[in-house]
Order: sequence, then C-alpha cells, then structure tokens
Amino acid sequence: MRRLGGAATLMQINSNREVLNKVTFLLGDSDIVKTAENTAPKGIFDDTVISFLNDVSREIMKNKAARMYSDVVTFAFWIRKTSMLKMKTRFFEESAPLRLGRGIAFHIAPSNVPVNFAYSLVSGLLCGNINIVRVPSKQFPQVDILADAFAKTLDDYEELKPFVVLVRYMRDKEINDFFSSVCDVRIVWGGNNTIAELRKSPLPPRSTEITFADRFSIAVIDSDAYMDSDDKRGIAENFYNDTYFSDQNACTSPRLVVWMGSRIKEAKELFWKEEHALAAKKYQFQDIQGVNKLTTFCLAAMEFDCIRKEEGEDNLLFRINNAEIPDDLMDYRDNSGYFYEYDCKDILELRSLCNNMSCQTIGYIGDSSLFEPLIKSGIKGVDRVVPIGRTMDFDLIWDGYNLPALMTRTVVIE
Repeated sequence: MRRLGGAATLMQINSNREVLNKVTFLLGDSDIVKTAENTAPKGIFDDTVISFLNDVSREIMKNKAARMYSDVVTFAFWIRKTSMLKMKTRFFEESAPLRLGRGIAFHIAPSNVPVNFAYSLVSGLLCGNINIVRVPSKQFPQVDILADAFAKTLDDYEELKPFVVLVRYMRDKEINDFFSSVCDVRIVWGGNNTIAELRKSPLPPRSTEITFADRFSIAVIDSDAYMDSDDKRGIAENFYNDTYFSDQNACTSPRLVVWMGSRIKEAKELFWKEEHALAAKKYQFQDIQGVNKLTTFCLAAMEFDCIRKEEGEDNLLFRINNAEIPDDLMDYRDNSGYFYEYDCKDILELRSLCNNMSCQTIGYIGDSSLFEPLIKSGIKGVDRVVPIGRTMDFDLIWDGYNLPALMTRTVVIE
C-alpha cells in the first residue's frame, strides 16, 4: 500500500481492504498486493524469470486440454528458454547502463483476446516488474489453462510469487483507482473506451502509462506470388488464423485485402475459394453475425458510392469490392469474416489510409521490399509489416512501442 508521506491511517487501511474484497484473485492474494511496494524490482531479462517461463511452457504442454487451443500452444512456444534468450540478445547489452523494472505494473487486458493477458504479464516479468494483471471478465478456457500453469510452476519459484498477481473484476472505478494509485506503470489494452475509462483514475506523479488504442490492419497480396505458391491451402490456414480465429476482433486482423500484380482475377477466385472451404469446416458461424455484417454493409453503402458486395454462397465470407478507398472506410469495419477489397496498381495509393495513426499492421504475401516507398513516404500509421500468418505474433516491440524501454528505468553509474 503506497504511502504519500507519513503512516497510513486506519481509515485508509480499511478502505483498501474493502476495495480488494471486491476482487477475485486467480493467482496471488490481497496480502501480496498490500505489500507489493516493498518488493524489490528485478533487472531486465532476469535468469530466474527466464527459467520460470521455460517451466511454465513445459507445464502448459503437459496439459492435454491446452493442445486444443492454438493460441495457448503458440504462447507456450513463445516463452521457451530458447526464444527468451534470443529476445534477450536483441534487447539486453552487458555494457549498457543498469536497467531495472519500474516497480508495480498494473495491466488491463482486453476482453476479446483470451491470451493477451499472458503476453502482457510476460512482458512485465521480463522487464523486472511486479505485475497485477486484470484478466478478461468474460470466461475463457484459455485463461484458466494459463493461470493454472503459472500457479503450478510458481510452487517451485517462491521468490517470484510476489511478481505474479492475476485478478478478475467487473468494471469498477474504485478498484481501478486503487490499483492505479499504487502502480509505477499502467498498461492499458482494450481500445479507446477502456483508455478513457482508466484515465479517470489518477496515477502517481512519477508513474507512466502505455496505452493500446483501437487499431485496424490490412493485408496486401501480390497475386503473382500467390499464384506461384505451391501451398495455397497453407496460405488459407495462415489467413484464417489471422482473421477468423479471433472472430476478426484482434487489432492485427486484416479488414481490407489489397490485391496487386498481374493475376488478380484468378488469384482472388482461388484464394477466397480456399478460405471459404476452410472457414466452413472450422468456424462456428452464428446467424447474428450474418445480420451484423449485412447491417454494416448497408450503412457503408449509404455512405460510399464506390462499394459493392461480391456474390457469395452465404454470409460466412462477406466481401465488399471498393473502386477506391475512402479515408474513413475503416469506420465501417465489422468482424467474423467481413472483408473490403481493393485492386491496387501502385503501393502509394494506400498512403492516405496508412497515414491514419489507427492503421497498425500490414500482413502480406509477396516481397516485403514492396512497402519501402510507402513507409519512407512519412506515413504516421503502420507499425508492423509481417507475412500473412504472423500478424498475431507478439513481440516486445508492439504498436510502435519498445516495451523494455518503457517498462524499465535506466540507472547510470559513472
């Protein structure tokens, strides 16, 4: 419990206790929270933390239920020791000034991406912080699987127990106020509304904030490269994982598919045929999703004269052809298989759209050098350009933020 000068009063102690009584602890408890400010942060990429994460990975993979969820398996693969040591090489220099965790990190995970909380937690751990993580209020089996793996592994890492606290609570400003008042860095996922809500809860003067606002992403497909590929089914799987797997809710999920090259017509036909077959086999489509997509299209059609719906077997795959790309097209985006399409001759045609700071990721099929003129044109958006199938791959540089730089403090000793 943070003291702003002098001893805490009995009223403050009782008030904090009542706030924490409204919180469900999946991992850790109120006593750990109350004494968190007395826990010394660790250095960046601490060896014990790396060893712990490797053991968490093993614990996850021992769980048969975990193997049912590709996002959980991907996370387990990411936190292996080999992966963490490669990351340490990228972000850590022995000769650099001393870097320590900032202290208490308060994480607010998004409600619609089950494993995001775990990536945020690991980022905080690698940076040496004590982590209080609010998991999604919605029940996801992936959350339970991961929380259980962390809990079992912590039994062998007593010194790390104060560094991992997982909490669940409904929207509650009083709880947000408390956790914000004791944190040294606040990490807010979940979009603009969540950010606005959390900013009603003041931070201490020396505390910092990292926010992940509403973003959208696009895909650019070189039709010639696609047609030359011998693994069109694999490409369909990759695109499915980038889009349908998260109900297209992730900020990394492409909403607009841009086609380039000399074989656009035949590439489109094959690409969407493969994707529809895969989605029909794997995706659990609900009638309300079809209604929502049709409603969104009607609203967009009233706003833009340049769009038309492509014919299709059903509403599982909803495609809208664009003769041009209005600047506010992404204000009319939807999910669950809702795609705008645009045939492009010059990559700089995308400059206006990508100059929007809400544009996050470009997933591509083809050659990444294609995007150099676009990036070098000085656009304010686009923080990542990655192959299709990797748009959801998490990294410590995310949304243009260097998380190790922001979640640590640098101590200069001369």
